[in-house]
Amino acid sequence: MPPDAPASAAARRSWRQAWLVYLEPASLRMLALGFSAGLPLLLVLGTLSFRLREAGIDRTTIGYLSWVGLAYAFKWVWSPLVDRLPLPLLTRWLGRRRSWLLLAQGVVAAGLVGMALADPRQGLDAMVWCALLVAIGSATQDIALDAFRIESADTDHQAALAATYQTGYRLAMIWAGAGVLWVAARAEDASLSGYQAGAWATAYLVMAASMLVGVMTVLLSPEPTPRPLPPARNLGEWLHGAVVAPFADFIRRYRWQAALILALIAVYRISDVVMGIMANPFYVDMGYTKDEVAAVTKVFGVVMTLAGAFVGGVLSMRLGVMRVLMLGAVLSALSNLLFAWLGQRGHDVTGLVLVVSADNLAGGIASAAFIAYLSSLTNVQYSATQYALFSSMMLLLPKWLAGFSGQFVDAQGYSAFFTGTALLGLPVLLLVALASRAQSASSA
Repeated sequence: MPPDAPASAAARRSWRQAWLVYLEPASLRMLALGFSAGLPLLLVLGTLSFRLREAGIDRTTIGYLSWVGLAYAFKWVWSPLVDRLPLPLLTRWLGRRRSWLLLAQGVVAAGLVGMALADPRQGLDAMVWCALLVAIGSATQDIALDAFRIESADTDHQAALAATYQTGYRLAMIWAGAGVLWVAARAEDASLSGYQAGAWATAYLVMAASMLVGVMTVLLSPEPTPRPLPPARNLGEWLHGAVVAPFADFIRRYRWQAALILALIAVYRISDVVMGIMANPFYVDMGYTKDEVAAVTKVFGVVMTLAGAFVGGVLSMRLGVMRVLMLGAVLSALSNLLFAWLGQRGHDVTGLVLVVSADNLAGGIASAAFIAYLSSLTNVQYSATQYALFSSMMLLLPKWLAGFSGQFVDAQGYSAFFTGTALLGLPVLLLVALASRAQSASSA
């Protein structure tokens, strides 16, 4: 179904009705599950880069270590298994979607415990392997959760579910960003200076325990109405139904537009993702303390992202997804230029507040619209596999390019880096315009 298909129904909905959709049970469940999904991401990327920089790891190495996040970009490889393969005992007890969610959450928690006990100053191998385990578990949780979300409501409610999902996700990012820094700072020995492994261990163990929010929500949530799957007579037939059919269905439905849609998906968040890897090393190098980073970027900034997510969700329901996609792309590229400005000011907390506010508001608007757009592209019969393909493509190029960000900063400096990430957003504007025009032509 085209992204703006429910636009006429959305236009008839009053503003009060549009806002009350956030109080429906499906929206509230997505709030808690979004928290579970958002918790691991910073702990293997953003917060980890702060921890590594404080431990004295150079920026080039930190950039390369961000390739752990490529697990999210390749989750489409095992998404057919998550979509169709039952888990012994768990699936009979919880159902197909919830059983995979519970397994993935257990893997994430185990990986976080391993990261808590690893000390990067003694070698990075243990930290990298545990971070990779967290990333794989988190990516698997995303596959199952995206399918759970798409199957829990009709197309007209997907923007609202995306917004509440983003709210829970961003609340988790406050906890995994500001919370972990706050816990680590409070666990430090005041008589010592520099990196303290014990303080970070305490913080990561607290994060592992926080995965109980998602576990309890999975156990208390109803399983979406299962979609009947045609029985497979042999392995080849099963592989065709699980792997080939979801991708063939997408090409068959969108034909020549499929290439344009996939290109847009591949680059839409490139400015944010590439910039984000060096954000925390930037804060450390500018002299911001853990408490300043926690308060401004991880609390206040995430609140602004929540505001953007709600605004983006409502605007998408009222104006249509494609218009808000364009708005989000413009704002996201422009906000990166503000970081280049901040890099010239040194340690400036007021400037940090202004820049983080603008950047996170833009990111929230873009994310809500983009999730709604991706959801609208899926066929519910293949929801997990197709959405995993889309969200994987969204990260593959940006994550790969971000691996070189530390090397670029070392050679050119922060201002040139942030300006370059803003320029990366220019092709996105063209692709959104082309996709919008193609959609209008096909629906005419």
